[in-house]
Amino acid sequence: MAAVATAVVHTEPALVYLADDIDVLHRVLALEVVARTDAAILDGCAAEIRDALLDERWGDAVVTWIRETGTGIDVYTNNSVYTGDDLPADLIGAQLQFAPLFRDG
Repeated sequence: MAAVATAVVHTEPALVYLADDIDVLHRVLALEVVARTDAAILDGCAAEIRDALLDERWGDAVVTWIRETGTGIDVYTNNSVYTGDDLPADLIGAQLQFAPLFRDG
């Protein structure tokens, strides 16, 4: 079973990003969220964010961006990605009967 890192950016509508690990997710947020922000709305922090991005200090750039924009970002790591191989359709009935819902007191 594969795992992914996930970020939910609390905009309207919410933006969801998936990456194969947290390091890639940091770069995704830096490029797809932070760097795409109009510098005019960053109240003088644009230079600080630019410097952090150019120095590859992704976390610093994102934290400053969150502080300035007031937009929250939730990050989750090691989320499972299920495939048909993990849950074969021909075995699901057998697996269900052992689930807690099917146990009688």
